[in-house]
Amino acid sequence: MPLVPSYIQNLANYVPGKTIKEVQRELGLDHVDKMASNENSLGPSPKAIEAMAKTLSGLHRYPDVSGYELRTKLARRYNINMDNVILGGGSEGIMSTIMRTFLLSDDEIVSTANSFIGFRVLANASGRKVHWVPMKNYRYDLEAMAEKVTDYTKIIYIANPDNPMGTYITRKEFEEFYVHIPERVLIILDEAYYEFAQSRDDYPDSMTYRYDNIITLRTFSKAYGLAGLRIGYGFAHDELIRNLMKVKEPFSPSLIAHTAGSAAMDDSAFLEKTLTINETGYTFLQKELTSLGIETVPSVANFITSIWETNTQALDITQSLLKKGVIVRNLKAFGWPNCIRISIGTADENGRFIDALKSILSN
Repeated sequence: MPLVPSYIQNLANYVPGKTIKEVQRELGLDHVDKMASNENSLGPSPKAIEAMAKTLSGLHRYPDVSGYELRTKLARRYNINMDNVILGGGSEGIMSTIMRTFLLSDDEIVSTANSFIGFRVLANASGRKVHWVPMKNYRYDLEAMAEKVTDYTKIIYIANPDNPMGTYITRKEFEEFYVHIPERVLIILDEAYYEFAQSRDDYPDSMTYRYDNIITLRTFSKAYGLAGLRIGYGFAHDELIRNLMKVKEPFSPSLIAHTAGSAAMDDSAFLEKTLTINETGYTFLQKELTSLGIETVPSVANFITSIWETNTQALDITQSLLKKGVIVRNLKAFGWPNCIRISIGTADENGRFIDALKSILSN
């Protein structure tokens, strides 16, 4: 019997986007704009920074294992009980806990192909059978996903909005889908980009669907600028949360992450500024890319995915931008080799990206 299971041996390592320091070191550049990982270009919430500074002297202590303060604040914000809230090391940390808590040996998973790569890694690493349903017009095909549900299905994963496409399923689409799903099947609704999509009239905010088999996941990484702390949260029926709490790492997230998340929730001015800059940046980038004849996927998140004629062209553009000090994400690892994802930055970052792209295309 092999020491490492075959489904682990066959996994490909997750390859993240390059860091600013890495590019500076490799290419000898003084200035680099990172527009590859959907981070908040404004940085962290100022209130979170202030709160973290006050916490530093207490870092020799373990955090409250129950996460009482932050869970209570989240419960009040969304008008639920603390027993309906769980914290984790980013939304992926909670996804991992869900897998370890609920999957039995014969259980199956249903999701869409070429969506969030973090879930794909976790699903394949579980060793269970996964039905990867192709996207349709760069969107989740919920009808096809419902057809893949069997007596063995335990988990359905939906990223809404999707990463890396930025598309979303509508309220009507979700409601039509849900009637076909047995109550014994857990639906994970990953809403990492919720803050950017919530203003859409037809966006199905999962907190309005408090069904017993839905687990909502959200994060402080994107809109609140706390990606480096790895803190996410989830909402579900108290029975699901109670069992997840038995399995999750007891002291995750960290003390400083708890503090930052709690303070960020109070920073409404920062959130409003983030959303305004994102909307303005999206409009600018969409207009400029269209004027250059570049096809894009309409997005409700904090990034735009562009579509190129060939895989080679997409890779060449990515590498050429890198040499000019702009990091974007070629989506080959996601299964979209002819696509490039561009995170929306500040006005200056967006402008430098467009200038660099125009220079490349003109040559």
